Amino acid sequence: QVQLVESGGGLVQPGGSLRLSCAASGFSFTLYAMDWYRQAPGKQRELVASISRFGMTNYADSVKGRFTVSRDNAKNAVYLQMNSLKPEDTAVYYCHAGPSWGQGTQVTVSS
Repeated sequence: QVQLVESGGGLVQPGGSLRLSCAASGFSFTLYAMDWYRQAPGKQRELVASISRFGMTNYADSVKGRFTVSRDNAKNAVYLQMNSLKPEDTAVYYCHAGPSWGQGTQVTVSS
């Protein structure tokens, strides 16, 4: 059974940082690209960052230079380091692999 479990969300002030984690189980983690998506209220879910099975990364233009995606194949985990957070980064962040989604973790950027 595939499981993706996100953690690390919360409330942070503008300019602050958060690190999201996604613990994966139930599939061959090293064979899959891993993605982070986000969905803000009233908006469509959008791709934030991806990391291939070989460690190649891609980012949405809106987060380039501020967010960093990484993976630890030994721990079956993927991370999203988010720096210089802005109010417009407020959303539920989801971990994604293949056809599977995590339950999401709320990130709120507000003073």
